Parts: sequence; C-alpha cells; structure tokens
Amino acid sequence: MAKNIQSKIPATDTLMIRDVNQDTTARFVEEARQAVKRAAAAGTGTGMANVVVAESARDMAEQSTVVVTSLPEPQHVKDVFYSILRHGELPPLEQERLFIDTSTIDPSSSKEIANAIHTTGQGRFVDAPVSGGVVGARNGTLSFMFGATSQTGQLIDRVRSVLSLMGKNAWHMGAPGAGVSGKLVNNYILAINNIATAEAMNLGLRWGLDPKTLADMVNTSTGRCWPMEVNNPVPGVVETAPASRDYAGGFGVSLMKKDLRLAITAAEESGSPLPLADVARTVYNAVEEEHRGKDFSVVYKWLQDRSQ
Repeated sequence: MAKNIQSKIPATDTLMIRDVNQDTTARFVEEARQAVKRAAAAGTGTGMANVVVAESARDMAEQSTVVVTSLPEPQHVKDVFYSILRHGELPPLEQERLFIDTSTIDPSSSKEIANAIHTTGQGRFVDAPVSGGVVGARNGTLSFMFGATSQTGQLIDRVRSVLSLMGKNAWHMGAPGAGVSGKLVNNYILAINNIATAEAMNLGLRWGLDPKTLADMVNTSTGRCWPMEVNNPVPGVVETAPASRDYAGGFGVSLMKKDLRLAITAAEESGSPLPLADVARTVYNAVEEEHRGKDFSVVYKWLQDRSQ
C-alpha cells in the first residue's frame, strides 16, 4: 500500500511512515530511496515522493493532511489515536486533516474513535477497511468499504481520491462505522465459505474425484466462491494460492479467527442470530492451535488429518 502511495502522489509531496517493526521500516525506506533514484535516472521522477520516518503517531498527525492507519486489533487503533489526541490540539494546516483507518475492527470501537476526533475538531475520521490481501496491496487492486458522512459530498470525493492510490474499488457504505460493518459481513461469509470449501474438496477427493476438475466444475456452477476459485485449499489446484506453497503467506488463520470474533460480537450487540458462527469459531480455534501462522485455507489440511 505504501509503495503505491509513494509512486502515485506528486514528487513534491512527502510520504511519512511509522511502524513498530524497525527492520521493516528501514527496508522500506531504502527501497523507496532506490525507487526515487531509478525514476530520476530514467527521467521519470514525477510522482516518486520522498519518504521520511515519523517519530510517533502524533508527529505524523502534526505534519500530515492525510493519515492512513492499518493496525491488527481494536485496542491498537484506540492506542494510536488517543496518543494523537491526548497532547492537545493539533497545529492548523492548509487543509482539514483526514484520518483514514483501514483496520478491520468492531463498529463500536470505530465509532468511538470517530466521535473523539470529530468532537475535538481535530479533523475527519473515516473507517475504510480493506479487502484483497497481499496480492491486491502489491498490485494496487484493493477494495475498500468506507463509512463517512458528508453534507456536500466533498469529503466522499476526497476519500475516494486517497483510496484510489491503493486500490480500484471504494464503496461508500454509509455513516461512520458502516465501513467496518460491511467488512465484517464480507469476512463472516468468507470464514464460512472457507470451511465449506475445505470440507467439500476433502469429501470430493475421498470420493475419488480429481481436485482440479472438481474445482473447475464448481467454479462454473452455483458453488463458485473466492476460497474455491482463487484461494483453493488443495495444493496444486491454483498454483498461486498459499496451499501450493505449504500454506505460507496469504491471510493468516489467526486474522480470520479475529475477524470472526469481531463479527460475532457485533452480531450479538445488534441482536442478530448467527447459527453457524459457534461451529466456525470452534474450527478456527482448533486449526490455529495446530497451524498458527499459516493461511486460513489450511483448514483443509486440518480436515485431512482427521479423515478416516
């Protein structure tokens, strides 16, 4: 995501970054510097902004008109934004600050942060969780679903403009909190479909069906879904899928477990029944115990190990 921002914003702009992993930060800074040098040598330096490292989230917010955050858990998001707010008003800039949080967190936490930003007049907060995975981030083809309120529509246009630097789709879902609500709906479906795909492929193979033929048939029939077509859990069916490299990379089973937990909590708060949720949670808890760090399609291997 950061690489795409750097390559698409004007060279006169500055991209500030901040990450708790210092090695990752140093590596990105060096890659960014080399990219600027290559672009300058080729005479195509336009759009290759310089990259600097912010000392803190507050430091970044003080100097930036747009701040994009991406964090693992609701508490991490709260910690970052309250660290920005606790030191008083931010210095004025030529444009109202725009805070875009691409984290997948629960709607209640996101609304709390939005309220804290808006009531103190420190800018506008937009929840804009992302879908598309590592490949989408690398290729700039991510999809965003965002929540924001704008009386004139100018904020919506501004948000879309920023998100277009990192992705190809930006869905305005409604008021603050609507973005993360939409993302949790999507990922609840994904959590269930992933298990169903793993179960079905395991069943088909035990019946003697060819996995590639089975997947091709399903993907032209009513069972078609992302876990079957793009992230197929059987090694070798989709060469680019994590299953074909021992389930390395991709979307970690722990992240899927987290998103399912958030969806269940949000559903309970709204009084919405999720009959399949408890079974799915039990499966992901067990899979994480044995395959922590692997892509969530490793559910298939977990099922294989339990087949008689």
